[in-house]
Amino acid sequence: MTIAPDDARRDASLYEAMRDFVQSMDDTLPGRFEITKEGIVHDMMAPVGPHELTALRIRKRLERVMPEELVAHTGTPDVEDEPERIMRHPDIMVIAEADMEVEGSFDPRTLVAAIEVVSRSNPDNDWVGKMRDYPLLGIPVYAVFDPRTGSGAVFSDIHSTPAGPRYATRKDFLYGEDVTIADWAVSTENLPLYAAPPTGA
Repeated sequence: MTIAPDDARRDASLYEAMRDFVQSMDDTLPGRFEITKEGIVHDMMAPVGPHELTALRIRKRLERVMPEELVAHTGTPDVEDEPERIMRHPDIMVIAEADMEVEGSFDPRTLVAAIEVVSRSNPDNDWVGKMRDYPLLGIPVYAVFDPRTGSGAVFSDIHSTPAGPRYATRKDFLYGEDVTIADWAVSTENLPLYAAPPTGA
């Protein structure tokens, strides 16, 4: 199906409006805003201690084993593909320092891997939404760490499907095992878990 020029212009204008909104809200409201094919995703809760500690430990462990020219980056900016109208913010981006020397968002196709620590408040964003978006953005490896369950998975080998690009390979792991992300094995020992939610009404 061919998209009419008016439709394409309208879609581009809508994306620009969503992007402007997200950028204006990032420092105003708690949580994180991202843009997907479905619209704006808002993870309302700010990351809690186990989330941040998991990201810190994985980042440090990766940087001990990766080549010096690569970093496990946990800051800004986002990764963005304007033609696809997607803007995401991985918890950790494995990327070459040279590919960070850009104005604005990172090109997602320069990432070696994206790593997410599952949010307790919106787990589907990591397990469903980003599983769809990251292969579409051309990110070759996607690793998910889930402090709710003490487990995770690494996805790789992007291939075409009728629903669009998807990861063909999934390797599950339990906390305590070594996990391979791209070319590097890291320990998952001593990664924190979320506390059990309170019971009762």
